[in-house]
Formats: sequence, C-alpha cells, structure tokens
Amino acid sequence: MVMAEFAPMIAPEINDAVHRLAAAVENARIPGIVELTPSYRSLGIYYDPLQIEYSEIVQRLGELVSSDQPGLQRRARRVEVPVVYGGDFGPDLEFVASAHGLDAAAIVALHREPVYRVCLIGFTPGFPYLGGLPETLATPRLATPRAAVPAGSVAIGGQQCGIYPVNSPGGWRIIGRTPLRLFDVRQVEPCLLAPGDEVVFRRIREHEFGEIASQAGAS
Repeated sequence: MVMAEFAPMIAPEINDAVHRLAAAVENARIPGIVELTPSYRSLGIYYDPLQIEYSEIVQRLGELVSSDQPGLQRRARRVEVPVVYGGDFGPDLEFVASAHGLDAAAIVALHREPVYRVCLIGFTPGFPYLGGLPETLATPRLATPRAAVPAGSVAIGGQQCGIYPVNSPGGWRIIGRTPLRLFDVRQVEPCLLAPGDEVVFRRIREHEFGEIASQAGAS
C-alpha cells in the first residue's frame, strides 16, 4: 500500500483535497491499482505489485497532485437519513442536552441543521465518520463503552458524528436510531454511504421506524 498524507489536521479543505486526489486516481485508471481508501487527511492506495511498482505509483501520484485539477472530484450523493431521536432509540439524548445546558428539542434541531459529509468509512464495515457536527454538540465519549450498540444508532463521539451500521460495541453517545440498513451484504454495493457523500438527517416518529425498516428489509 502507498499512503498519500496531507496536512496533519482535520479540516474540510484537507478532506476536499483527499477526495480530489482519489477522483484523479480513479479517472487516470492506472493499471495495478486495486482499491482506494480515503480518510480525513490521507489516501491509502492498494496495488498489485505484479502489475505496477511502488516507485511508479509514487511518480504518478506526484504528477496528479502537481496537475491540480480543481474541478475533478467524485460526484457527491445526498442521502436523507430518517431518525427517531431520544427514548429507547437515543438513550444519551438527555445527557447530551444536560451537558450543554439545552433541552432535548434544541439538541435535535441543532443536530438536524447541517449537511454532513462522509469523510471516511471505518471502524466496522459501513460506519460513516461524518464531518459537520456543530461545535456546540461536541460531547465526550462514554468512559466505558457499551458492549452492544444496536445497528442504526446515530451517535456523537467528541467532535464527530457517526452511525453504527451493525450491532457492535461502542462508546459514542447515542442520540437516535435510523431504520436504514447502512451495511447489507446482499447488495452489490454493501455500504449505503461512501466517502464524499452528503448526509442530512430527518426526524421521524416511532411508528414510521417500523414501516421504513420493513421496506429496507425487503429491498
């Protein structure tokens, strides 16, 4: 693997540069490159050493970076994510509200306001790390992670927002849950979201959760 690293910071403009380079590499269709993994500030390039050498990849990356193609970037999709906030679906919502001196309704409104960006997929298959969380909602993780977090849980961990795609352990503050399947091995593209996508959250009621979950399960 070759790792192309950008500035040692998390910022939208750095993530933009990562995705521009990823799009440029995809557009160049370089034989031997088999997978790209964007993160907040770096791009991992996996390659087949029987088809291309490390030195050639480094050279090609240098050419792509120096060519500076500002208009070239993966076309972002905007995905609406329905969420039931609070109660059994979001057991930490009241804690987050109390920590910030607000009520639960204000936390929900603040959380729904931004257009988030999928900066990277990691932790578990399909887990999106979302950039764009308002600074006023930044909340420390749990001191002791939960042994089991339900799939679909929408959570805050420090200055990040994420969605648990599968049942797994986790220490982020859960404020709601979506009925959408973020990871489904039955699909050709098992991950619902991809790096560079945009996410907007829509509040739904509990009775809608089951209806949407049934539709997602049938797809």
